[in-house]
Amino acid sequence: MLFLERALYTLVSYLLTPVVIYRLTWRGLRNRGYFGRWRERFGFFEHPHFSSSIWIHAVSVGEVNAAVPLIEALMKRYPDEQFVVTTITPTGSQRVRSVFGDRVFHVYLPYDLPGSVRRFLARVKPRMALVMETEIWPNLYFICRERGVPIMIANARLSERSLRGYGPVRRLAGRAARCCTLIAAQSEADADRFVRLGAEREQIRVLGNIKYDLAVPRSLAEVGVELRQAWGEARPVWIAASTHESEEVPTLQAHARVLGRFPDALLLIAPRHPERFKAVITLCRAYGFRTSVRSEDGLSAPDSQVFVIDTLGELLKFYAAADVAFVGGSLDAIGGHNVLEPAALGRPVLVGPYTFNFAEITENLLAAGAAERAVDGVRMGSEVARILGDPGRLKNMGDAGARVVERERGAVARTVAVAEQLIAGERLEPEPVAVGAGP
Repeated sequence: MLFLERALYTLVSYLLTPVVIYRLTWRGLRNRGYFGRWRERFGFFEHPHFSSSIWIHAVSVGEVNAAVPLIEALMKRYPDEQFVVTTITPTGSQRVRSVFGDRVFHVYLPYDLPGSVRRFLARVKPRMALVMETEIWPNLYFICRERGVPIMIANARLSERSLRGYGPVRRLAGRAARCCTLIAAQSEADADRFVRLGAEREQIRVLGNIKYDLAVPRSLAEVGVELRQAWGEARPVWIAASTHESEEVPTLQAHARVLGRFPDALLLIAPRHPERFKAVITLCRAYGFRTSVRSEDGLSAPDSQVFVIDTLGELLKFYAAADVAFVGGSLDAIGGHNVLEPAALGRPVLVGPYTFNFAEITENLLAAGAAERAVDGVRMGSEVARILGDPGRLKNMGDAGARVVERERGAVARTVAVAEQLIAGERLEPEPVAVGAGP
């Protein structure tokens, strides 16, 4: 039965390849990064001539950011080993190159076609495959098992929505999950969902969420002060980060409400996808806001009402320069983005009603009084204005968020310890290692 399921999956994958190429072309019209390096997606790239490597896969920007402390820790532990980092998106690729440069070998992950996967593995020769969060590709996992490559899903999460999303390939995905040597789950709830998918409980350890271990440079506080001095340090400033198309109009509506109470307030808006940069700039100006742009003006003018951040990799410094942070992907059913970055910097956090991608983290922040929900732009604007108008509440929310992040740190060290065992070929103990998940 497994052979037939896998054969059917592979056949369908090959038949859909022209559709996938068409989709790449279509996306390339909005983000030209999708036009390049197509050969890598089929396992063709310059041979690195590695004798072995440690391979980490992180699908896009969010996963790359989460993986950074883990990769850095592994590099410190294995200074003589080659490291391979794969992504799927151009923005993820840019992030890998900006953070690691030539310290890692970077290519796109090939499509889940047997020939493409085998070419990729033959070139990079991984001692271990470390896959971030949720990526389960049946052919990749089966071929890794056939070649004796241990697979670890690090920071593993699986929402109810994702579990349902496997649909007709759920049983095959479950069989693929059983190819893993270890699934390092973020929480007991994630562990239970992986078991429901088809993994064995003995494969799973609950090691916590490595996103709590994000590194916050001490210099960020000074950078934030410098930015505020440039546009007026006494001004109320809030940021809407990683926004999607459906959230941008509500965000501007929210800012109009904020301006009604604080006429000198400044909104920093950072669209999630680069292809939205120009559209957001146009939208802000069409709404009548005096708008500055990072790539054009460098910094916001003192009389600007909106500052569009149309660059990548700078979000932390602008969180540090803001008083309050709305984290996008949460007003619509996208699932939300990383709320820990502003929380770690001591910034009150606002989210919409849809935070299933960061469900446990968001609930921790809400329970601690570090975050609030806003169901639409009107309520977002009212909540931002209330927080900005109450310095005591602003400070208490920010301090609570920083305490949550500090309390939950440690997953990177636990994950590295287990990865070392896999790389050394040691047998893992069957008992799961549970850690506290906070309130």
